[in-house]
Amino acid sequence: MNYKILVVDDESEIADLIEMYLQNENYTVYKFYSAREALDCIEKQEIDLAILDIMLPDVNGFSICQKIREKYTYPIIMLTAKDEETDKITGLTLGADDYVTKPFRPLELIARVKAQLRRYKKYSCYAIEKRLCSHLFLFLALYAMIGFAGLLLSNYKSSVIDYFPSKSMPVRRDRCVLR
Repeated sequence: MNYKILVVDDESEIADLIEMYLQNENYTVYKFYSAREALDCIEKQEIDLAILDIMLPDVNGFSICQKIREKYTYPIIMLTAKDEETDKITGLTLGADDYVTKPFRPLELIARVKAQLRRYKKYSCYAIEKRLCSHLFLFLALYAMIGFAGLLLSNYKSSVIDYFPSKSMPVRRDRCVLR
């Protein structure tokens, strides 16, 4: 599956580096250097995970995190130079699922992205809803097929019922022939 990752960081070198690593893993990346553009993308695109810097020029990453949590449940990883304990607690309290401080190791970030997506797709309401929908679709398809088959066989219904002398009596397979 081609996951869609939102990356918001005002440092173009870092955003470009993250984009390169994510694209190497076949993720679709929506990269922005400001919060306003990112917020527009969040409303227009179906995002699977967000990586947010906190210190942005227009709106801080905490505000973006809160906006995302108003409507969506996908994972959010805060990636920031703010390494104080209070910043980490604030980010996680506002809805972030992980908090990574700069400088960071790109391969570790990718491993965290994969872990978050694995958990989100397996255990989230989204995954449960998707499984329920597929089971419902299968049930409806089978119900429709059985209903259609019943329509086709309705002409034979009376002759089959008439053939069986009693519901409690076993009938041999070789005797089940439609007239």
